[in-house]
Amino acid sequence: MLRLDQALVDRGLCESREKAKRAVMAGQVLINQQPARKPSDAVKDADELSLVAGEKYVSRGGLKLEHALTHFQLDVRGLTAIDLGASTGGFTDCLLQNGAAKVFAVDVGHGQLAWKLRRDPRVAVMERTNARHLTSTSFPQPFNAADLIVADCSFISLRKILPPAIPLLRAGGKIVALIKP
Repeated sequence: MLRLDQALVDRGLCESREKAKRAVMAGQVLINQQPARKPSDAVKDADELSLVAGEKYVSRGGLKLEHALTHFQLDVRGLTAIDLGASTGGFTDCLLQNGAAKVFAVDVGHGQLAWKLRRDPRVAVMERTNARHLTSTSFPQPFNAADLIVADCSFISLRKILPPAIPLLRAGGKIVALIKP
């Protein structure tokens, strides 16, 4: 027997135990058509596991950006965007699901971007790329100015990443940045 959260990962229903725990606590997991009670519930191989509703984006960041797009009435359909601090790709996923044509997913780390986004031809993965040093030559060529820059950077000040990013925007382009206290 396995813990429910581990079984959800092993069966490919959730990407991580943390996401599995959140799904259970949100009431989104059924065991044999009955609501699961807790992530540590014991599960047999024969038990049927199902999700009532999966998470909308690969990370909660997507929900934050979705709220900003709605609040500021930004239509991203057909736009080229740069996602600074892409990490697992919540902002990138949100942009794509809302119709962005192309997203450059920039992050100083590596191996974090969700697999479904890595495989998406609309995504240019730019790992091991420090946003402080971005120039137009940092991007796959030919690079045309972006319509939108989104940023969710936890470990670096926006004061350091926005100055090199602004020249990458077309005239009239927009920036949506998550500001953390």
